[in-house]
Amino acid sequence: MGKDKYSKGSVYQRKDGRWVAQFYLETGKKKYFYCKTEKDAYAALRKALHEQERGTLATGPQQTLKVYLEQWLEQVHRPTVRLSTYNLYRIVLDKHLTPCLGHIQLQRLTPQHVQAFYVSKLREGLSAKRVRAFHALLHMALDNAVKWNLIARNVCDVVTPPVPRQHEIQPLDQEQAKRFLQAVHNHKLEALLTMALVTGMRRGELLGLHWQDIDLETGSVQIRRSVNRVGGFGLQESEPKTAKGRRKIILPSFVREVLQRHRTRQQEARVKAGAQWQGKEIVFSNMYGGYIDPSNLQKDFKRILKEAELPNMRFHDLRHSAATLLLGMGVNPKIVQELLGHSTISMTMDIYSHVLPSMQQEAMGKLDDLFRH
Repeated sequence: MGKDKYSKGSVYQRKDGRWVAQFYLETGKKKYFYCKTEKDAYAALRKALHEQERGTLATGPQQTLKVYLEQWLEQVHRPTVRLSTYNLYRIVLDKHLTPCLGHIQLQRLTPQHVQAFYVSKLREGLSAKRVRAFHALLHMALDNAVKWNLIARNVCDVVTPPVPRQHEIQPLDQEQAKRFLQAVHNHKLEALLTMALVTGMRRGELLGLHWQDIDLETGSVQIRRSVNRVGGFGLQESEPKTAKGRRKIILPSFVREVLQRHRTRQQEARVKAGAQWQGKEIVFSNMYGGYIDPSNLQKDFKRILKEAELPNMRFHDLRHSAATLLLGMGVNPKIVQELLGHSTISMTMDIYSHVLPSMQQEAMGKLDDLFRH
């Protein structure tokens, strides 16, 4: 059957009964769409010509999602991220995205494919927070595919990722915080845990502190790195994720005294270890001067809580405790934001909105005192 001309392209029927929409790309190459009906072929042609005019037409070669994701991760993303981030993305690709979606042609990936993938992972028992992380990774990769004109749209824009259950913050109140500091007095982790409660530093930031980062004369700490476990590579140092993460913290005098005692004990441990001392100048080190294993730190932390009859909480809740205590004492939220290294003040206020009602009540009380006759 002959071809029917339509603008820059044409529609015709093959001998096998299928309808073909054909047109020329700007490179001079032909592009084809195969459809069941003539009406569908004309619709496909109109859509393609419109996308071509807008510059959103997918003109890339046919390839599977697996091939594309490999190229994106290794050639585009790996040079720009930390080793720990790359390793995490590699695990997501190898264990989840590629086995479930990798066989699908990139240009034929649909919202239904992605939505079904999320549902299957939730049924496997994965948390909504983790599945949402898969969504973020896939969305980022497909955004790049759109930019390269490999696909016309990002299907992740129209799927609904699961909403993680908000973890309930369990901060220590003032009395509990005092009991906690009493419980860690003279403990081998006294300095580390005191710093965590008072400064709100993250676990990885504490483990990554070197003595050169601390000025005991002025009482200041410079956050320059973080130490975390990277699968297959052990404990690794990395720079803070954001510029706000690289920050200076001023220490109260009692914390400086705790650090002084800690340094003296560490020097004694160094002499005792002799040639086995690793000599990395780590502030909170193990008995041989190396990094403290986060899992061992967690065990000791839980044991201290239990013995002090304090609520069972995560190590990260010490960070929440620091922020809550400071806000509750009327410290300016901007100062708390800088102390924690949050990128924006709104992030700080969103996390600690539970403290705001009491702060507002206190503010209104002060106005009442000012203007009451």
